[in-house]
Amino acid sequence: MNFQQLRSVREAVRQGFNLTTVAEALSTSQPGVSRQIRELEDELGVEIFVRAGKRLTGLTPPGETILPIVERLLMEADNLRRAGADFASAGRGRLTIAATHSQARYALPTAVRDFRERHPEVVLHMHQGTPEQVAEMLRHGEADIGVATEALARYDDLVALPCYRWTHSVVVPPGHPLADGKPLTLQRLAEHPIVTYNVGYTGRAHIDEAFTRAGLQPQVVLTAMDADVIKTYVELGLGVGIVASIAYDDERDRHLTALDARHLFAVNMTRLAIRRGSYLRHYAYDFIEAFASPLTKRVVEQALAAGDGDSFDI
Repeated sequence: MNFQQLRSVREAVRQGFNLTTVAEALSTSQPGVSRQIRELEDELGVEIFVRAGKRLTGLTPPGETILPIVERLLMEADNLRRAGADFASAGRGRLTIAATHSQARYALPTAVRDFRERHPEVVLHMHQGTPEQVAEMLRHGEADIGVATEALARYDDLVALPCYRWTHSVVVPPGHPLADGKPLTLQRLAEHPIVTYNVGYTGRAHIDEAFTRAGLQPQVVLTAMDADVIKTYVELGLGVGIVASIAYDDERDRHLTALDARHLFAVNMTRLAIRRGSYLRHYAYDFIEAFASPLTKRVVEQALAAGDGDSFDI
């Protein structure tokens, strides 16, 4: 039994049992992948995959049992390498952060700056994606830390820690009818075309839920994952923007007016997630605390040991 065999099994599942893409992902040949899988099956005495001719089509019942063990073995091998690097190259290494655009653009810059000042020899890699993509990068070991509002708390193999609460703001051009000083209501908002986030991004669910509860159908004319894009089209007069409050800056957005909408939409929670069972190098804890000061190393280690980030509150 060797790690290449285990990687072949894991990647076959991740790639939807397509051996061509498995070979590409592992930088090897398709016959080589097939041989690695067959050799492991022969050693274990069971078939891991269901086959139709030479094609893999799914996992057998033994395969369903074996796959989580394969995942754990490969994760522990990665943990072993990280632990060794922690002692062999203290102060040097890499840290990969996966985040949604809003978090990467508005919430993380200060933490990145502070971290870089403290750990100048650590290379930071930032990946952006949807909340679901952030979760998958963590689950596949492609990122060390994930930051997003939605999705992260829904995965059993991730420990999602609450970081901070935030609300939405409505942004309009100066002189817009909604900026007349009268109370902002959902009814008034629904009278105007709306530009806001894509479904699944940055608290969009809470926006939709508020209108639904009020029995209103908002006129959503454009959606985007990026608050800067939303604000650009609001400036062009396409509609009224609903964005995360942290995405508005008085100086940078002086061509827009922000209206407090915290009374209209539910409060959102940004979470930081780590793959359950993963080993974090010492500087990863420093990054976490730089981003959310209540998340000290002791708090994070306790959450990882308990396997429940929701037991900690801010």
